[in-house]
Amino acid sequence: MIQDYLKDAEKRMKKAVEKFKEELAGIRTSRASTAIVENIKVDYYGVEMPIKQLATITIPEPSQIVLQIWDQNAVPLVEKALKEANIGANPQTEGNTIRLILPPMTEERRKEIVKYIGKLAEEARIAVRNVRRDDKEKLEELKKEGFSEDEVKKALEQLQKITDKYIKDINQLAEKKEEEVLSL
Repeated sequence: MIQDYLKDAEKRMKKAVEKFKEELAGIRTSRASTAIVENIKVDYYGVEMPIKQLATITIPEPSQIVLQIWDQNAVPLVEKALKEANIGANPQTEGNTIRLILPPMTEERRKEIVKYIGKLAEEARIAVRNVRRDDKEKLEELKKEGFSEDEVKKALEQLQKITDKYIKDINQLAEKKEEEVLSL
């Protein structure tokens, strides 16, 4: 039973880290990346869909993203979603093709992005800590169900080790992304 709680906690913490990784992938660094646009949601006939399900996304040059939209009717919807996403580039439409030319980032913009990465990292750490808090309460309830204090104490130590591992992962991911953003 204790191991089930710990496995569940680890699974939920892992999900928080994966979500953080996805959010980081969508942050612009000095080079263009498909991840910047592929998860932007488009209201397509009343259904929220990511752009990657509506278009082919390519990077023909380091500062350019090209989207080849499959459905002609979706072009204005994708264009609107790109403008609302505020990625720092205005979409240029030519038929079914939308071209985004990413301007070089200013030092001020880089600092804003680093702050944003810090905010996302803190949200991810909070999510991991919330999992720890919930499972800590569950484990402490086991004392009332007849588990010994030593068993519960060992489980709590394991839970803390798992938490520390995922917090460390989040910090490393954030540092790596900050370096990418700040490098020219």
